Amino acid sequence: MFQAIKQDLQAVFDRDPAATSRLEVILTYAGFHALLAYRVSHWLKERKIPFVPRLISQLARWLTGIEIHPAARIGTGFFIDHGMGVVIGETAEIGDYVTLFQGVTLGGTGKERGKRHPTLGNHVVVGAGAKILGGIKIGDNVKIGANSVVLKNVPPNSTVIGVPARMIKTQGERLPDATMDHINLPDPINDRFSALEQELIELRKKVENRDPQLPF
Repeated sequence: MFQAIKQDLQAVFDRDPAATSRLEVILTYAGFHALLAYRVSHWLKERKIPFVPRLISQLARWLTGIEIHPAARIGTGFFIDHGMGVVIGETAEIGDYVTLFQGVTLGGTGKERGKRHPTLGNHVVVGAGAKILGGIKIGDNVKIGANSVVLKNVPPNSTVIGVPARMIKTQGERLPDATMDHINLPDPINDRFSALEQELIELRKKVENRDPQLPF
């Protein structure tokens, strides 16, 4: 547990340029506070301690605005940026070096039992407000755009956006693991409209430059 906490602390400095000192992070970072509470509550949950793990998680929720169920499984190097409104469900599984932004939900889709929350691979980045719902799998090195709603499995090395989320990029090589350019994510619909507009411009030029002696 202590090794995982140490790696969580280091993850803040690796991915947040605003972090200036360990003391600042320990005292003022709500995401780190919530994760610290989770590590303790999960350790107790694994040892079959009743009631106390849930009490710790609820206290952390009240203090940080971040809800992490003690039974969730979270790898090392996990980072929650800002974090207000983040929800991680009971059967959620998160790999190593994953980054979540504020408002992310790893939730279920109903009253089903068993594995009902998502599984995230390693080096996944989830944008602000995104919802990943159900017992689906998100592959390694996946990027999920802000406010996306993901309801289906996502293969490794992909980028998805939209409601419902659609894949806009996939490639064989590993994507950068710690950042996402939310502003410049590709928009295939807008790209198609731009292509159609360009075709209309070209057709208009041909009509204007046609020989008036020739029939249509």
